[in-house]
Amino acid sequence: MCTAISFSSGDHYFGRNLDLEYHYHEQVAVTPRNYPFCFRSAGTMQAHYAMIGMAMVEKGYPLYYDATNEAGLSMAGLHFPGNAVYHQPEASKNNLASFELIPWLLGKYETVSQVRQALSNIQIVDTAYSDDLPPSPLHWMISDKAESIVLECMADGMHIYDDPVGVLTNNPPFPYHMYRMADYMGLSRETAINSFSEDVKIMPYSHGLAAFGLPGDLSSSSRFVRAAYIKLNSVCDSSENASISQFFHILSGVAQRKGMVVARDEMYEYTVYSSCCNTRKGIYYYTTYENSQITAVDMRKCDLQGKEVIFFPLVRSQQIRREN
Repeated sequence: MCTAISFSSGDHYFGRNLDLEYHYHEQVAVTPRNYPFCFRSAGTMQAHYAMIGMAMVEKGYPLYYDATNEAGLSMAGLHFPGNAVYHQPEASKNNLASFELIPWLLGKYETVSQVRQALSNIQIVDTAYSDDLPPSPLHWMISDKAESIVLECMADGMHIYDDPVGVLTNNPPFPYHMYRMADYMGLSRETAINSFSEDVKIMPYSHGLAAFGLPGDLSSSSRFVRAAYIKLNSVCDSSENASISQFFHILSGVAQRKGMVVARDEMYEYTVYSSCCNTRKGIYYYTTYENSQITAVDMRKCDLQGKEVIFFPLVRSQQIRREN
């Protein structure tokens, strides 16, 4: 499964964990302004905002998992099986396949407010990229430096939710995650105070007792609560290095290690990669399960006026600094 977060510390940062039992040889992809996005039913977008993100590459086409455009708008698609339902085309709307939604929105818009308005004229349809790549059941987190929303397309239609915590995981639908946070509203990062009874003298024996009960399992509902708690109580200075370091620490709090979750056929779900994009600078940072060193790709050091997508294969082998 997956976890996405939006985080502000000096600059705004957006990123995610991708949790799967395999990988698709994904790469960091920079799509310049003049690469033609050819949509199945909505024509061709000849010019658009440049964007950077993680993508599966299929015949030179970037199938983005998450991305940020040069205006600072970010978006990630997360697994939403059993709940995601895509509908039949409507002649009066822009009909987009699920794999087309990120390039369409990031190509056209600068802010979440603009996206919210545009979604009223979009129909997400059940169109496959190819016979080998059927539609993925997804919901999406869309963020800028000011706000985040969650987009869910279900059997009863399209839902757009404000996301005040700037976190998204997987099933159940987003309102459940927000409702369940009430179970943990008593948690605190402060020293535990005895509210059990005035008649019993109870003294804390450890720091952190006020957060006792914070879920530690790997279910999507527990990861949502834990990621929100870690993120909303996170403290760091506003420098770039401190901010990206803290961002990856937040993601590591909900990362999946091989062996903890059996997905299928004795294959284990794990955090394939973690990402963090400085949405103002257009710098995309990532780590992989095999390589904990942070690698950076700067969109603005690429030719953003070009017509070809620029791909950067992931550095997957562990990088170790040796002192002697």
